[in-house]
Order: sequence, then structure tokens, then C-alpha cells
Amino acid sequence: MPNISVSSAEFLKSYGRISDTAVREPVSITSHGRERLVLISAEEYRRLKQNDRVALHPSQLSEEEVRALEMMELPAEGREFDHEMDQT
Repeated sequence: MPNISVSSAEFLKSYGRISDTAVREPVSITSHGRERLVLISAEEYRRLKQNDRVALHPSQLSEEEVRALEMMELPAEGREFDHEMDQT
């Protein structure tokens, strides 16, 4: 959670100062005492968007991608979930 918090009224009155702060660190904007929005820099937004992931149905994968998945060696820690693959 951001350390800096301002009301929506203060944000509207002091947009310039608050937006300058948000370039350096996130600013929480509250409404009626509750956190409503977080203002971050465009650079930080782009960095976060790079981490977006999309789940695909196997039918959306190419044959090459399916083969690569079949060839993967799973980490040992994943074995604890093998029972979930048991067909009963």
C-alpha cells in the first residue's frame, strides 16, 4: 500500500504537486476515507503491464509450443501435486 495518501478533494486542488510525487512513488487517493485509487507513474504502469499474463486453452497453442511443454522437465517441488492428475 502506498505511504502517501490524499483525499480526492485534495487531489483535485493539488494535482500538479501530487502528480509530481506519483512519478517518484505511488499515491493513494481516498474517497470518504477509503482508498479508491492509486496514482503511479506511466513508467511504473508500463513495467507492471509487462508482467501481465494470459491463460490460453491448449487448443490455442501451436504444435511447437505443445511439443515444448511435453519435453519440459518439471521441478521436484511440483511432484506434490501429481495426485491431482490421477484419474478415478
